[in-house]
Amino acid sequence: MKAYQIGPQTGLDSLTPTTRPDPVAGPGEAVLKVRLAALNNRDMQLLRGAYGPKRPEERVPLSEGVGEVIAVGDGVTSVKVGDRAIFAHFATWLDGDFTMSAFGTDLGITHDGWLAEQIKVPGAALIPVPEVVDDEAAILASAGLTAWHAVVEVGNVKAGDTVLCLGTGGVSIYALKIAKANGARVAITSSSDEKLTLAKAVGADYCINYATTPDWPAELMKLTDGKGADIVVETGGQATLGQSMTAAAVNARIVIIGALAGAATGGIANFGTIIGKNLVIKGIAEGSRAMLARLLRAVEANGITPVIDKMFPFEQAAQAYAYLDSAAHVGKVLIKVE
Repeated sequence: MKAYQIGPQTGLDSLTPTTRPDPVAGPGEAVLKVRLAALNNRDMQLLRGAYGPKRPEERVPLSEGVGEVIAVGDGVTSVKVGDRAIFAHFATWLDGDFTMSAFGTDLGITHDGWLAEQIKVPGAALIPVPEVVDDEAAILASAGLTAWHAVVEVGNVKAGDTVLCLGTGGVSIYALKIAKANGARVAITSSSDEKLTLAKAVGADYCINYATTPDWPAELMKLTDGKGADIVVETGGQATLGQSMTAAAVNARIVIIGALAGAATGGIANFGTIIGKNLVIKGIAEGSRAMLARLLRAVEANGITPVIDKMFPFEQAAQAYAYLDSAAHVGKVLIKVE
């Protein structure tokens, strides 16, 4: 089969096309023919050697996608040959609370991922995709699941809430979609008016350009009549956490999922806000198979669709990485493998 490997992890040009023997499903395993794969920020970090320790050069990257089951090993009951299926990339975190052991089976990082014509998966991790949900279900397995975990599982969103999403990447835009499906209002930030226009077109209620409005928390307070955001999908990390706290409502839930804005330049000046507003601040790592199953049911019932910025053919995987790295996208960047 054709595949890509991560190489020496010295930059985006480390991505290398290769060929491998077709995987064989052993007991408890399934093999999928990959249809679509999707890119996330951590995939770029991996190629740069900036996502934890360096991995074996032959590792196949990408942690979300959708495929068709072409073989199952003994004991696999979650799917059958012919099913389309997805899985959460922490493939052994099936249900219950997160434990550190989840990091031991992280497809695309510790084990081979989606950027190949076929992928071998623990069968218990797989969830069949309903016929009414198309192949863009590929984005549910990581970006969509992370957004669901933040907005629903931790944020406990309800109609009338205000959800704040930082930036217009895949997680933020899908969080917007989930929030709107639950009757919430959504505020979104970006340094690009063009991206904010696109965000508004897919449902954002409040759009704030943080480049032209540096005190964007004050602007959000103004737009929400002094209340602020009930749920914050904090993709910026340490560098934006203080601003997110200022923008948060009393009893808000701030869910930290990334650090796209870089390291903090100092301590949190408004540290007392955590107590003063009774804030909940929680970090999350993607989600479990059970959460993904709940998300998939919500997508099926509500017709939630992703925002796809651009799709590249398999032969142009390197260009797909470069495009994501340019930060020109709104929503998701996909690679068509089949």
